Amino acid sequence: MMSFISAPTPIQHISDPRLEAAKVSLAIKRDDLIHPHISGNKWRKLKYNLQEAREQGQQTLLTFGGAYSNHIAATAAAGNDFGFKTIGLIRGEEHQPLNPTLQFASEQGMQLHYINRQDYRQRGEEETLAELQQRFGSFYYIPEGGSNALAVRGSAELVTELEVQQYDFIAVACGTGGTLAGIVTGLNRRRQALGFPVLKGGSFMKAEVDKLTQAYNGEVYHNYQLITDYHFGGYAKWTPELTRFINGFNSGHGVPLDPVYTGKLLFGIFDLVQKGWFKPGTRLLAIHTGGLQGIKGFNERFGDIIS
Repeated sequence: MMSFISAPTPIQHISDPRLEAAKVSLAIKRDDLIHPHISGNKWRKLKYNLQEAREQGQQTLLTFGGAYSNHIAATAAAGNDFGFKTIGLIRGEEHQPLNPTLQFASEQGMQLHYINRQDYRQRGEEETLAELQQRFGSFYYIPEGGSNALAVRGSAELVTELEVQQYDFIAVACGTGGTLAGIVTGLNRRRQALGFPVLKGGSFMKAEVDKLTQAYNGEVYHNYQLITDYHFGGYAKWTPELTRFINGFNSGHGVPLDPVYTGKLLFGIFDLVQKGWFKPGTRLLAIHTGGLQGIKGFNERFGDIIS
């Protein structure tokens, strides 16, 4: 079993002329350092789901994801580390050879099965899960992206590692909303959270976050705001401007970013800083949610764009 970094994960302060000009401070919580393969929000989301699966006596984890999914890779690694069989239902058709994400998942022991996009839309419905039980036998179900009430619990623990009063905003990239829901819950209305959806039309995210917090503790929170202008065209979409920013940030600050989540988050923060969106004296904390495994697949598809 691979070792995990001891909590709390480190906080790295960023020195940059753009921040200094705006009189804004920025720090990054390096959750990407939690584990080589089960990093960032993926570990926090999986932690209590793995515990629940063990308590239920389940030996198999079943989940859904896209072909380049961080969640698929992390679930496969977690299953291998903690002694679970894993089944991944992958959106779309099989392609050979496997891309780096699915190759890694397969090497970790995950059984890969493919599901067409129409059927994928019914992935969490009771009828679909019942059919999968008949097909695969007993399993513990983890939703796409790992987001459920137990994921909120794990993500909320991140806040306990902070001196919350030191920050005005906690910022995080959003895919399925679970990490933002956990941060909002952990903050318990003490500070504001900023969610940067990476999907086009991210306004739906509020309903997802509210549903997750209600499932966890019956509460709906209003101490968060969605910043929906930095999806770059949609999930996994990108521009040369984004990749230049990612490479420059890594070379300038020693923090690798991925093009799907953290790259968009930090690009958005710096763009807002330069536009004067934050008042002078604002103290920001950005959460590095990992996802760096996706860089290899990105470079395979588009050339060695991200260094």
